[in-house]
Amino acid sequence: MLTVIVFLITLSVLVLVHELGHFLAAKKSGIKVEEFGFGYPPRLWGKKIGETVYSINWIPFGGFVKLYGEELAEEKRGKDTFWSKSKKVRTAVIVAGVLGNFLLAIICFSIVYSAVGIPIKTDQVKIVGIAQDSPAEKMGLKKNDIILAVDDKDLHDLKHFIALIEEKKETQVKLLIKREENNLLLFIMPRESPPEGQGSLGVVVSSIEMKKYPFWQMPFRGAVEGIKEAMGWGTLIFSSLAKMVVDLVGRGVVPKDVAGPVGIFQVTAGVAQQGILTILQFIGVLSVNLAVLNILPFPALDGGRLLFILYEVVTRKRPKPSIEHWVNAVGMAVLLSLIILVTVNDIQRIIKTTSLAAQLRSFWPF
Repeated sequence: MLTVIVFLITLSVLVLVHELGHFLAAKKSGIKVEEFGFGYPPRLWGKKIGETVYSINWIPFGGFVKLYGEELAEEKRGKDTFWSKSKKVRTAVIVAGVLGNFLLAIICFSIVYSAVGIPIKTDQVKIVGIAQDSPAEKMGLKKNDIILAVDDKDLHDLKHFIALIEEKKETQVKLLIKREENNLLLFIMPRESPPEGQGSLGVVVSSIEMKKYPFWQMPFRGAVEGIKEAMGWGTLIFSSLAKMVVDLVGRGVVPKDVAGPVGIFQVTAGVAQQGILTILQFIGVLSVNLAVLNILPFPALDGGRLLFILYEVVTRKRPKPSIEHWVNAVGMAVLLSLIILVTVNDIQRIIKTTSLAAQLRSFWPF
């Protein structure tokens, strides 16, 4: 049940923040907002305050904003319609949703860094994770051990350690380890062909240390790191999407690591058990992902709506309502088809790793 609650809250927060960005920008620009809804219709409850209906709907996640005269085909007139505003104003209203998601991500990351500390690069090679049944586990390496040397060669940084281990595959090596206040020697043999997702030793190493500053500095330092984190994830997601498109179009390779609603639900099951800070970090990553996806120049997304404004800039005339309608309809159909395909892939992946019934039993209380 905890997974279900976290999943619904996460999606609701992500979409509501996005729509709140559109809502506030529209109000600021003098565009009439007909409805701001929590969840999706059919409507459960609604109350009109001023010119806007605030509603709660039966499908309990996400939300929406209905702007007056948002579609050209509606043929609505007046200074408070969406299409009556300048191209600059309409662009600002469209982009506001994306900015809302980036701001949410920055806030989430900032809270996490303010709580756990600010990452500082060191010259240490610290073990932060050990794979089960790996050489590292069998030879007694432990989390938080610091590797000082490999075969009597002092380590300079993380890259130096990786290079030395790569040279010693299938050869016994001597590691000088610092554990708490003691130094000890361990002998270990790096694997030539480790399991997927593991290195030769089966350890996760880092040269990053989380440093705490005076409490009054932490929110400001956390905010700086939060901005860096959001920008970093944005760059990574953009580059991953570009690679995915190149692989799909150029090489005909279908991506296997893309997750849909079922995949996100599966990840949420693990995240929900690890505490509020992990949940906040998860929300931050998803929020950046939603922002990047929405700004893509694809019909039915915010980026697709920006294309109509670009068309207007180039041709100096409004797009035909029928063209706008059909382009958005086709775009939505393609998006729904992709969601279905990704969902099928998620289910197949779950079935492959373990039985679907066992997965469902771990998610639902029956």
